Amino acid sequence: MAFVTFGLRSGTILHPSLLSLIRDRKANTSCRYAWLVSVHALSDGETLGKRTNLAFRWVEGGVVKRSVANAASLSRRHFLAGASGLGLAGLLGALNRPAWAGELIELPFANGRRELVTNFPQKGVMILQRTRPPLLETPFEVFDKGVFTPNDRFYVRWHLPNIPTSIDPANFSLKVRGQVRQPISLTLHDLLNDFQPFEIAAVNQCSGNSRGLFSPRVTGGQWDNGAMGNALWRGVRLKDVLDRAGVGAGAVQVRCKGLDTGVLPQTPNFMKSLAVDHARDGEVMIAYEMNGKPLPLLNGFPLRLVVPGWYATYWVKMLADIEVLDKPDDNYWTSKAYLIPDTPGANVTPEQKGVKMIPINRMVPRSFFTSLADGAAVARGQTLIVRGIAFGGDTGVAKVLVSVDQGRQWQEARLGSNHGKYSFRQWEFPMRFATAGRQRLMVRTVNAAGVTQPDHPIWNGGGFMRNEIESIGVEVS
Repeated sequence: MAFVTFGLRSGTILHPSLLSLIRDRKANTSCRYAWLVSVHALSDGETLGKRTNLAFRWVEGGVVKRSVANAASLSRRHFLAGASGLGLAGLLGALNRPAWAGELIELPFANGRRELVTNFPQKGVMILQRTRPPLLETPFEVFDKGVFTPNDRFYVRWHLPNIPTSIDPANFSLKVRGQVRQPISLTLHDLLNDFQPFEIAAVNQCSGNSRGLFSPRVTGGQWDNGAMGNALWRGVRLKDVLDRAGVGAGAVQVRCKGLDTGVLPQTPNFMKSLAVDHARDGEVMIAYEMNGKPLPLLNGFPLRLVVPGWYATYWVKMLADIEVLDKPDDNYWTSKAYLIPDTPGANVTPEQKGVKMIPINRMVPRSFFTSLADGAAVARGQTLIVRGIAFGGDTGVAKVLVSVDQGRQWQEARLGSNHGKYSFRQWEFPMRFATAGRQRLMVRTVNAAGVTQPDHPIWNGGGFMRNEIESIGVEVS
């Protein structure tokens, strides 16, 4: 058990997520951390007075630890005021605390036992894949609750371990340089006020989503199907930012870099590049909000690149540097990592050699059951409305097909609201089982380009781009 006390400097605006944390901890005495807060009548936006420092103290294993720091107080518009609370998450050290053992979950592959944790800043219950750099998977039942994945349940994937745990929005800047007419530095205030806002709904999916299901097994994070999420992203078009700097003649690619770094100096910076024409297509954007709120720290606060229809390796988090290149990017993360076979569906056999490799790029269509899990019990003779989600990859969903007889016949499901071609699309289908026993249900998506999910597993050494037809078994009684 740990007891924490802290006070806030006069004038500090309390962030709603901090208030929620305080209230939750005060009410829940069964938590690993029980918070003792010497404040009263907490309300959103309340200003505290008569306190000079942010100070906190905790007791662990009988040892008293103490740290004192200044709390930032920002008055600049709603976004900056709301985002200022993120620094507190870093000061409280949540990102660097060990993951406390909680409830366990068994993922459907060998060595699939994982912990469900709640001790990462701004995150609810998540499946812990790795602590540092953090890999947090979204529990799959979350996807049945709606098209948009809640920010506090949105999966997390970082490549390098040194991630800033606090960022001052007032002093942050985004630099644009390289093959441009005029290098520029933009503050968050500039991005919020000097550019036309842009919104798009888009799925963010890790290239290795579902890697744990590959057979034979491959190295890398052993995800189930929850390394994905859908959000309404708000920010500015990358095109507009590049136009402000002026893309020079001879520009070939646009390279983006975040604030995360490696432990060793020789570790390559995480950087990803897009072709200039792609970067300026009017859909690629720099986001400062997701689902109507500032980006969570672990999802890239204060800025992240959004590349609709492409895998998340290109969606650079904590974006701080944009460089326009006059030659193809040869950095490690673009030229050597995240490569796929240049074959249909990136599919090869484990023994296949000498295959041409190319950088991973566009997503492929996928669909899932969300209201039923494998092994679910259903009643014979009762009509059941089965739900799920689908997305078309690099274009919209044309239709979702469901089979209740192991793929012999397919019927079209009813699609829910369309939030744009890059978004999740909910679907539903009425089922009625006449006979008892185990039944196999299958679902597949056909996208607007006519591409559908394969009826066989794919394989490649990176464990990338899994999208075979999904199936579950149900027990009818």
